[in-house]
Amino acid sequence: MALDTFERSTPPIFRPGLSTTSKMLLLGLLAVLLMAADHRLHISQPLRSAVALVLAPMQWLSLQPGRLIRTSAHYFGNLDEAQDAIALYQSRTIAQAQRLQQVEQLNQENAHLRQLLDLRTQTAGPAKAVQVLYVTADPYTRRVVVDRGQLAGIVRGSAVIDTAGVVGQVTRVYPLTSEVTLLIDRSQSIPVMNTRTGSRHVASGDPFTFGGSLDLKFVPAGADVQKGDLLTTSGIDGVYPAGLHVGRILRVDRQADSTFARVHAVPMASERGRHLLVLVPVQDWPDAAASFGPATGAVGTGKGKASAAAGVGKEIKP
Repeated sequence: MALDTFERSTPPIFRPGLSTTSKMLLLGLLAVLLMAADHRLHISQPLRSAVALVLAPMQWLSLQPGRLIRTSAHYFGNLDEAQDAIALYQSRTIAQAQRLQQVEQLNQENAHLRQLLDLRTQTAGPAKAVQVLYVTADPYTRRVVVDRGQLAGIVRGSAVIDTAGVVGQVTRVYPLTSEVTLLIDRSQSIPVMNTRTGSRHVASGDPFTFGGSLDLKFVPAGADVQKGDLLTTSGIDGVYPAGLHVGRILRVDRQADSTFARVHAVPMASERGRHLLVLVPVQDWPDAAASFGPATGAVGTGKGKASAAAGVGKEIKP
């Protein structure tokens, strides 16, 4: 057999079918028929329901990260807002409490100042209102510093009182401030009179007994002195006006082997007040009237607490 007798083309393995164009037209027609049938007969609804049922857990899982992120952001945003609201509420509460405390303090100070003004009208001599700045740091003395000095007409030896009675006297004077030594200081003495019996004594400061008291010197053991007796300034020294409240007897100790009794009294005035009244010594009233300004009225007993003002010129030693 000659070589040119063999067919050179490769025989097809599969039987040729429809062309590509025919297949596309056929599939397109089939798709149109299926869509029309589904639109009329809803033949794909069960299949869609089954697929949706199978894919529902997967869809839920795929949505959880986004929901978690949004929930976390919302939670932390609300948490920050809540913390800010709490901080704002606390600050407002503290501010309101501070204002309330200041209002109460101002009410007390106003009442105290009104009482001091009432005392000023009752004093026979000049008086000036002062404010306590601070307590001295010396632990062995009982002194306070007030906000008026030489430029305001304050002189050494001036008496210092509050609404309850005598507080002490001015012992040091500076241009802008003054130093007041309290009655309970050991260096202070004041002539007093027992209003019940009329007996006169000298009271000295005792800063340690009862946390600060007055000790009556040289009281005879048989003297008529009882607990609760009111002590006022006697006025016999020309320094203190008579009738100012000084203290009230708290304890009387009588010993058989002692000639004198130990008598302790508590001061009527409070050392914790912020506003005080300064009086010049009695013998300086005519000279000091021009600088302090005259005060009308007479020495009185006050409204249930104290007498009027007091003048302290110098320390009285027994």
